[in-house]
Amino acid sequence: MIVHLVDGTFELFRCFHGAPRAQTEDGREIGAARAFLFTMIKLLRRQDVTHVAVAFDAMAGRTRAPQTADASTLIRSQYLPATDVLRALGVTYWPILRAQADDALATAARNFSSIREVERVVIATTDKDLLQCATPKVVIWDRIRDRITTEDDVRTRFGVDPPVLPDLFALVGDPSDGMPGIPRWGLKAASTLLAHYRSVDAIPLDSSVWDASVQRNVRGAASLAESLRIHHREAILMRDLLRLRTDLPLPTTLDSIEWPGADRAALDKLTAVIGGAEMLEKLPARH
Repeated sequence: MIVHLVDGTFELFRCFHGAPRAQTEDGREIGAARAFLFTMIKLLRRQDVTHVAVAFDAMAGRTRAPQTADASTLIRSQYLPATDVLRALGVTYWPILRAQADDALATAARNFSSIREVERVVIATTDKDLLQCATPKVVIWDRIRDRITTEDDVRTRFGVDPPVLPDLFALVGDPSDGMPGIPRWGLKAASTLLAHYRSVDAIPLDSSVWDASVQRNVRGAASLAESLRIHHREAILMRDLLRLRTDLPLPTTLDSIEWPGADRAALDKLTAVIGGAEMLEKLPARH
C-alpha cells in the first residue's frame, strides 16, 4: 500500500500561475480552481493512489515568490473553491491553522510510515524543506518533473542525512525560505562538519578541537569557527525554524485517508460553475 500526501498550497499556487485566468458568470476568478481539479484528477488516475490527503496552509496564504496584492488576493479567493473540488472528489484534506502545511505533511509522513501495511509514503511537493522527511519508506515526489527523491538521493546531493538538512541550510542559507545563512559557510564545509558532528549545536566553536579528519577536509577552519561563534544564536534559531513539526493532531488511521471515489453529483454541480466537465470522464472509479 502506498500513501500519497499532497502539498495543496503549492498545487494551488502552481495552478494559479500556470493556468489561464477564467471567471464565473458573476465575475469570480476560478482559473486556478479549475486547474486544481485537473491536476487532482490526473493524480487519482494513477493505479497506486488509494490513500491520499492534501494539506493546506491557512487560507492558502503561503507564497514563496513576491506577490502583488492582487495576485495574493486572487490565490486566497480560490482556496474555498479548491476545497470544494476536494470534497466533490472525495479526497481528504487538512486546513492547517496554527502551523504550516509542511508540518502536516511531515507529521502524516511519520505517522503513516510507521504502519506495517504501508510500503511507501509519497510526499508530492517541490518544497526543499520536505526533503528532511526522507526515510527508507518516505520519498519526495516532484510532480512537475516526475522526479522521486529518496533518502540516498539526499545524502548524495547534500552530503548529510535528511534529518540534518535544517542544520545544513541554517549554515549555508536558503533564499526560498528567507534564510541568509552564516557568513563564510559554504556547502562543502557545512556538509563535512555536519556529516561528522550531526548538528549545529555539536560543532565546537574552537576549530583547534575539531576532529582531525574534519580539519583535513575543510579550508579556513579558524575563520569558519569564528563566524559560527559570532552567529551561533542565529544559526540555532534558523535551524529550529527550518525543522518541521511532526506532532500535529492529525488522523492516524488509514481509513481516514482512503479514497472512496468521487461524488459525481457534486462534481457535476461544481463543474457547472467552474467548468472542466470534460475532465470528469477521465476520473476513474475507486481503485
